[in-house]
Amino acid sequence: MTGTLPDLPLHWDAGDEPAHAPAPPADPWATLRRHTPARISLGRAGTSLPTHEVLRLAAAHAGARDAVHLPLDVDGLLADLGGQGLDAVAVSSRASSRREYLTRPDLGRQLAPESHDALASDADAGLCVVIGDGLSAIASQMYAVPLVAALRENGVDIGCVVVATQARVALGDEIGQRVGAEMVLMLLGERPGLSSPDSLGAYLTWAPQPGRADSERNCVSNIRRAGLPVREAAARIAWLAREAQRRRVTGIGLKDDSDVAVLAGDDAPRLPPAGST
Repeated sequence: MTGTLPDLPLHWDAGDEPAHAPAPPADPWATLRRHTPARISLGRAGTSLPTHEVLRLAAAHAGARDAVHLPLDVDGLLADLGGQGLDAVAVSSRASSRREYLTRPDLGRQLAPESHDALASDADAGLCVVIGDGLSAIASQMYAVPLVAALRENGVDIGCVVVATQARVALGDEIGQRVGAEMVLMLLGERPGLSSPDSLGAYLTWAPQPGRADSERNCVSNIRRAGLPVREAAARIAWLAREAQRRRVTGIGLKDDSDVAVLAGDDAPRLPPAGST
């Protein structure tokens, strides 16, 4: 046989004539993969993953590690908050380094002694918003200030704002108590996953004081571009804050019925259409 070799795989029939091999069957998982960032139907190369999937996994792991270890740009946050007319103060926990923060979670829940003087008690503090780095400073940097702005658009009156480094959720309890707030809203980066290194969590606690249990908080989580949009999160938090003030309780005593309130025609802040940002 003479002539140029064809580009596609061949098989040979009985007459020794070239013919194109049949097309492989369609991948039944392809449609599902378009609807989730989860790693499904990755394929294989021999007994291992294909090279491109190994590289994607390594890149996602590196992104998650960066989210944990990158420091919070405190000066940038203070400047952005100042642009909204909010005079925020900066504090830190007793964890003196990122390594100590990761290995001693208890220290991240306690205010550093040198930060005590930065927090002045205010009988009219109302709601205190604390922005912490948590386990993803990237999330706090990206979404905390837009969320604060969206909360104010939803009618939430913010009494004070504090930016905290090396912060765990419970650090907001001591901060809220020291400023005399009736409620504290803790915004901080959540533990990053391989597909979500930029997820922000919001924790609302009535009558904050050290020793509050997680069951005494309301949480709105996965606030990010590919998760719960900022506008929708702000509407939910605004509803929870209004109801917490009315009922004087948060946590298991306050169920998030913000969707029900909208259907019933309540005057609570309205949730935006699904998919809006």
